[in-house]
Amino acid sequence: MKEIISTGSSKILSDFLEKNALHKRDFAQMVGVTLSYVYNLIDNTIPFSTRSTTLERIATVMDVEPEIFEEYRFPQEPIIIDNSVDKIKKILKSKKIKVVDFLKSFPRNKRLEIVDILRGALPLPIDYNELKYIGEVLNLKKEDVFSIWEARFRQVLDLNGMNVYSNSDMIGKMVDCARSFVLSK
Repeated sequence: MKEIISTGSSKILSDFLEKNALHKRDFAQMVGVTLSYVYNLIDNTIPFSTRSTTLERIATVMDVEPEIFEEYRFPQEPIIIDNSVDKIKKILKSKKIKVVDFLKSFPRNKRLEIVDILRGALPLPIDYNELKYIGEVLNLKKEDVFSIWEARFRQVLDLNGMNVYSNSDMIGKMVDCARSFVLSK
């Protein structure tokens, strides 16, 4: 006889997938789990995950706090505080773009990385082309994408030991050169 597991979190997940017309395969890929795992969660044939990374990824895709799942305990990974990621989240909200729709705009092999960026497990990339792609998905102007890149660039320099205040002239020249190059394209 099949054991029935608590349905609270499974029901939340099932309702989300149905409401957003999100295929279980796409959801599994966004969260970094197998398709059979998602089916088993929804069918209540296995307990809902207690692994905080998995629950945080599920919550990020659903654009909810992980605490809505009774199985969530506490984060096991340090959360990266990144103002650039916060800016991306604010843009999503201001443009009323659902996280799941945002994720669907990326190639399948890129979605899990974007989920991990949004949940604070990975920093926003410093690679301008990657940021440009995110900006295109969000329909941002070149200057707006560049300002996000500049903030991330300065953050990387600071985190890696450069005194951004005493080197502000040099950093300013580098940023001006990068701005001229990027905005002239």
